[in-house]
Amino acid sequence: MIEEKKLRESETLPLSASVPASDYVIIGGTGDLSIRKIFPALFLRYLAGQVTDDFRFFVVGRRKISAEDFRAKLEPHCLPNIKSKGDAAISMSLFIDLISFIELDINKPNAMEKLASLVLAKANQDRPVIFYLSIASSLFSAACQRISEANLALPQSRLVVEKPLGHDRISSQAINDELLKVFNETQIYRIDHYLGKETVQNLMALRFANVIFEALWNNGHIDNVQITVSETVGVGSRSQYYDQYGAVRDMVQNHLLQLLCLVAMEPPARFNADQVRNEKLRVLQALRPIAQGNFVFGQYQDYTSEVAAQSHTETYVALRVWLDNWRWAGVPFYIRTGKKMKTRASEIVITFKKRPHDIFAKNGVTDSSQDIPNRLIIRVQPDEGLRLLLTSKEPGPGGMRLFPSELNLDFHETFSERLPDAYERLLMDVARGNQTLFMRVDEVLAAWEFIDPLVKMRADSIPILYRAGTMGPSDELLSKDGRFWIDPKDEVHGFS
Repeated sequence: MIEEKKLRESETLPLSASVPASDYVIIGGTGDLSIRKIFPALFLRYLAGQVTDDFRFFVVGRRKISAEDFRAKLEPHCLPNIKSKGDAAISMSLFIDLISFIELDINKPNAMEKLASLVLAKANQDRPVIFYLSIASSLFSAACQRISEANLALPQSRLVVEKPLGHDRISSQAINDELLKVFNETQIYRIDHYLGKETVQNLMALRFANVIFEALWNNGHIDNVQITVSETVGVGSRSQYYDQYGAVRDMVQNHLLQLLCLVAMEPPARFNADQVRNEKLRVLQALRPIAQGNFVFGQYQDYTSEVAAQSHTETYVALRVWLDNWRWAGVPFYIRTGKKMKTRASEIVITFKKRPHDIFAKNGVTDSSQDIPNRLIIRVQPDEGLRLLLTSKEPGPGGMRLFPSELNLDFHETFSERLPDAYERLLMDVARGNQTLFMRVDEVLAAWEFIDPLVKMRADSIPILYRAGTMGPSDELLSKDGRFWIDPKDEVHGFS
């Protein structure tokens, strides 16, 4: 153990990656999200040397759990991706030693007295105290009340909350009002893990650090934008939750609108939390209200057998979205998401306009095989990377024969080290006090303002059934515009 500790301490991290020693209080710490995402992320940061032995973690739950049982649940989600299993097992023992297990019921007044005594023993303004509410949003108010009663709402305290924040604008406002009774806005971190993905970060670098792209990033050069988030799994164990929310509330209101914001936002004057979020808010405020003919709802076959009820809940949604501002006037944004689709992928496809005059046309007629527009494909998951589709000359004699080619930046090939998971980045940002990748309350409410009318329209329609293993129901959103979906893995030749 001593040798392992020395090995970890010898690792060097850039100054920008340093994180102050912190206390993480995971309320709902024995639950699925905590076991699958939160603690594996913290452990991997521990292996990287970013989380040190000065950190403390508190697993708070209604059921008592031993360190041994917690480790047994945690290891399958941590060790498979680690090359040196022996060293990782030793580090896991050291990591588990940093965890305290607190059994309490947050619905009972003064339930946090024991937790408060442990946290306050090391309390100082330089040591962040991070409360992660890994629980249903209906319990957020009670959790905040317990934190307040225990005098744990300190100036250095921070609150992390997961979606869904309500089921419409009114309920979201009510939930946020409860949070703001105890914490101020600068202490609240509304997490959307998509914003922590490496490619999403590179989207901002691509736009704002490269003149060649930002100069073309407008309606003068871009024909359309497509955002696809497709899943191959069904609703599974989330059937009760999902049947109440559906794809619109579960995915479009947060993940897809956030991706749209990052594609469409204006350059902020500075790369800081408020200025980035100000520009994202302006995008949400520029969204044209959804009208009839601009949406398609679908449901995969056998969905009703999984939820054990007759249901019109959508498992697929496709939208044609317009932004009413100068940069994007006239450019359609096509967004879609669905379950039990052919491919698991999250992609953004920027299709540029065709060349205004074809000097290679024969007798004034362009060969359709050579008339493929330039596209920039941003793969968010899996196999993160960027691809730029170009038109090149086919090698050899015989005239000017054009063919589609690509420039490929595969992050896994380019960067030999393991790419950090989104939760790793976001959890470290909370400790740093960096809110750039977290949603502000006005963003959340603006997104609901756009989504609420769509939910009402969904209630008045019956979704189209589609077969599992396809890319969702056929729809006319693109075909009536003379366009087609660019499906993941089929972008090079433009075939769906």
